Amino acid sequence: MSGAVPGAGGSAGRAVAWVPRVVTAVAVVVSGAVHAVLWADGMRAVALVGPGFLVNAVSGVLLGVLVLAWRSPWPLLGAAAFGAATLGAFVLATSPLGLLGVRSRWEGAPEWVAAVSEAVAVVAALVALRAERRATRG
Repeated sequence: MSGAVPGAGGSAGRAVAWVPRVVTAVAVVVSGAVHAVLWADGMRAVALVGPGFLVNAVSGVLLGVLVLAWRSPWPLLGAAAFGAATLGAFVLATSPLGLLGVRSRWEGAPEWVAAVSEAVAVVAALVALRAERRATRG
């Protein structure tokens, strides 16, 4: 069940897959919120990576709003890229080499909440893109 409603609320008859769009929006906002908390809890002091946490915090909220407000595929693509890049950066940070001098571990609620929300963002955004494309093509 995609939640797609052909022509409802979309621009120029564009189908909108509301259920996966809402899931995508919630996922990127959750990831952004976790990054804001981690930034405030000390990551802001880490060179190079610290500013990235603040960028992720702002980007997550902005993308969440755009996914719901702009009925284009672009915010969905942005949310998928955001989720993939952010999760990818965390995976690199947990590798033996780390990421830009930062070594993380798969421990703690914030790490798991962010990782799961980023994976959900990727999957839900791709589901929404596919559902909207199918509904638009008829």
